[in-house]
Amino acid sequence: MGGSDDSVKSKRIVFVTVGTTCFDSLVRAVDTQEVREALFKKGYTDLVIQMGRGSYIPTKSTGEDGSLSVDYFTFSSSIAEYLKSASLVISHAGSGSIFETLRLKKPVIVVVNEDLMDNHQSELAEELAERNHLFCARPQTLYQTISGMDLGSLVAYQPGDATPVANFINRFLGFNDE
Repeated sequence: MGGSDDSVKSKRIVFVTVGTTCFDSLVRAVDTQEVREALFKKGYTDLVIQMGRGSYIPTKSTGEDGSLSVDYFTFSSSIAEYLKSASLVISHAGSGSIFETLRLKKPVIVVVNEDLMDNHQSELAEELAERNHLFCARPQTLYQTISGMDLGSLVAYQPGDATPVANFINRFLGFNDE
């Protein structure tokens, strides 16, 4: 009947990355039943979590019960292939992860780690969200962000036009625009 071929073609992966740090509150948030169900309702089939140095271990699932398939790992020498295969990325607010995902034209929800001191990452994420390049959330608002997100509202990021963002960061850091 070709059922397995159809399921391979329709696989929609959500890739979660926390980078090299510990961001257990993000991993916990994506591991909640309500977030998993919201992703499944949006048509996603697989959830792959890069959990970094965190101590919280998410619950694996094969998805055979008609739910989201869930797997995780700590680190990889490169997350490029995970990003390329993803239909949606949920990322920490590190600028490298954000811009790599945007350059690949992947929809991204950036989750700000509020436990960081002097959190400049939230400024970057909020500015890019204001420009409709991504969605911005906190661990406690991730479910609402997923439930309400409209991927059609996102505007493609143009890598050649980083000047406004660089100027914003420079102003934030107290440097003059050039």
